[in-house]
Amino acid sequence: MTERSARQFAEELVNRRGDINRELSRNGVRFGVYKNGEYHDRLFPYDPIPRIIESDEFDELEAGLKQRVNALNAYLKDIYSDKRIIHDGVIPEEYVYTSAGYFPQVNGVTPPGGIFAHIAGEDLVQGEDGRWWVLEDNLRIPSGASYPLFARDIERRTNPKLFRDVHVRDNRDYPRLLRKAMDFVSTEGIAVVLTPGRYNSAFFEHAYLAEKTGAALAFPEDLEVVDNKLYFLDYAGNRHRVGAVYRRLSDEYLDPFAFNPDSVIGVPGLLSAYRSGNVAIINAPGNGAADDKAIYYFVPQMVRYYLNEEPILHNAPTYMPMFDKDRKEVLDRMGELVIKDVAEAGGYGVVFGSSLDKAAREDLADRIKEDPRRFIAQEVIQFRDIDVIDPDSGEVSPRKCDLRAFVVTGQNTHVWYSGLTRYSSVPGQMIVNSSQGGGFKDTWVLAPEDGSTDKQREESVASVNLIPHSKRHSLSLVTASKADNLYWLGRYTERAFTTLVQFFPFYDRVMDTDVDAFRPFAKALDLPQDFEDFDGFIHSFLYDGTNPTRCAPPSSPRSTTPWCCARSCTSRLLQYVELAVKNITEAAERSASADDIYSQRDIADDMLAFWGGIENSTADITLKAFVFIGKYIERIDLYTRFHLDNSELDAPLAKLETYSRTLDGMPLPSCFVSGISWLLGQLPSRGYPELTSRLNEFLTDFNSRAITGDPKDAGMLNAMNMDAKRP
Repeated sequence: MTERSARQFAEELVNRRGDINRELSRNGVRFGVYKNGEYHDRLFPYDPIPRIIESDEFDELEAGLKQRVNALNAYLKDIYSDKRIIHDGVIPEEYVYTSAGYFPQVNGVTPPGGIFAHIAGEDLVQGEDGRWWVLEDNLRIPSGASYPLFARDIERRTNPKLFRDVHVRDNRDYPRLLRKAMDFVSTEGIAVVLTPGRYNSAFFEHAYLAEKTGAALAFPEDLEVVDNKLYFLDYAGNRHRVGAVYRRLSDEYLDPFAFNPDSVIGVPGLLSAYRSGNVAIINAPGNGAADDKAIYYFVPQMVRYYLNEEPILHNAPTYMPMFDKDRKEVLDRMGELVIKDVAEAGGYGVVFGSSLDKAAREDLADRIKEDPRRFIAQEVIQFRDIDVIDPDSGEVSPRKCDLRAFVVTGQNTHVWYSGLTRYSSVPGQMIVNSSQGGGFKDTWVLAPEDGSTDKQREESVASVNLIPHSKRHSLSLVTASKADNLYWLGRYTERAFTTLVQFFPFYDRVMDTDVDAFRPFAKALDLPQDFEDFDGFIHSFLYDGTNPTRCAPPSSPRSTTPWCCARSCTSRLLQYVELAVKNITEAAERSASADDIYSQRDIADDMLAFWGGIENSTADITLKAFVFIGKYIERIDLYTRFHLDNSELDAPLAKLETYSRTLDGMPLPSCFVSGISWLLGQLPSRGYPELTSRLNEFLTDFNSRAITGDPKDAGMLNAMNMDAKRP
């Protein structure tokens, strides 16, 4: 199928952009942006018009990308071992050792499988003449593959007929390619995705790729090095050997013993385990020595030196101020070139000389003269515009864009049949980086017209069975923090559901004649009693994001439990929590008055859907038990607050007993004990002697199996404080 035909079919996606964006929103497809020194968590803007690349055109790109990444891998292996390319005078020594990404701590280390760059993100632009140019090599922790992967899945479900008619190469093999690379280099044990935490800009991707590859999502505190071996610690303190770490944090924070001693997000001793050959790190530490913007200048020479081939892909014409001739060129033509600070990333430190006034140009010239190693200069490439739908007007608007192509290397090197196409947020703006506020779109690589496929690749990828990996994530791979989070997820969702359900009768009485009918409701929940009127209470109880006693979880799902549980519950289930939070936020934006209270009923429906999804999912029964024990402890607490009849308590108590029995013989997180202990302390003032007796039996059993450690702050349960700090 031709590109023109594909574009005609793609118009169907444009007509469905509202549905697609709504699906992205409910699944929490986010990308954090730092602006003016502040972090802003936002939905990653998506454009429905796909970038379309003809089959023959991509085949040439594929060959060039494989060649380039193979040369870069050879370079990394060389400079950390024999250093032949330096001795032979191809790359000046000072360029290698002055690179901020060169780490002598890994000198002499050959990673498992001999691979340094397992995942390469190659940033390309297409000139107006159709020629492709490589702008950057990203070999440390390139991000972005999850976004087109996720978007394509939604596109397929939104319009399946479209993809039957348009022969687009399948992009769903990325998790298998990644998993195959991880397994190829793994030493012994499980695979983990190491994330610095939920406040990282790409945390969505960390959780999503862990889920799709069957790897365990691990926070730094979940990992421990013993005898130069890396272990994953489950909630009971049992160790599970780790053979491969797909790390998503920078080298300097990876291990405080080897790099930055102030790092609190690294794993102490990890580098020692790596140097001993006991664990593979994906991508290898020290890769920044090859994706330094100054080293970029020498990649064509690497291709010739290591592969004895001519480069298929071309660098943007680049000048190195370290060389006298190039420095003169840069200083003479500064107004025509783009200047890049090699120490910066994310689109920062990029300056178009034409945008500078005389004083700024002179200042930059002085900085280049003072520290020429820090800068490179490139010719401005007039690259193609791409059509984008203006979200406000619905009109087509041209924007600059680039393409991040992903190259995965294991036993073989493969180029993913897709890529992250990023476009600028402002018409005419040349910087398109996601960190600068740009958006993304799917990248369609058309299939060959003769229907041929890469049989060897298909067979290789098909041999990777991700199901056994996913099934390993039962209780044995739940950490202490995740167990706690699952329990609190049950409590938070129940709190939102039951408080809303119980509130509606009070609301009705207020609407009839009793204007103060809400005050007993507030008192039952330990909420403040000093509201001037009902509207003030509604705003505080339902909509005020600064109020820790509101009924629903915080407005940012990643600021609390839900996304911490992404790997345990799957992103598909958590979309219902996301949807509930979105409903709260939208209701607050529309109005904070009592008039729109019934818009909150949707939240209760979302919680029911979430619980049903958990109950009927393939997740291990023990994981489900963690959620539902929290849920029913919370329900019993709330029902007794509102003085419901004993008969109303029979069902939640029976459910609590049922889910508790599934954990017979297993150690229990201390949060279970803390929750019941606190509740038992409250029941005397509420009545319910029979309930007290039955819960005491629970407590005796739980106490005998609870994980020992510092007791939780049980006092945090005495009010509706969603944001209370939990140890």
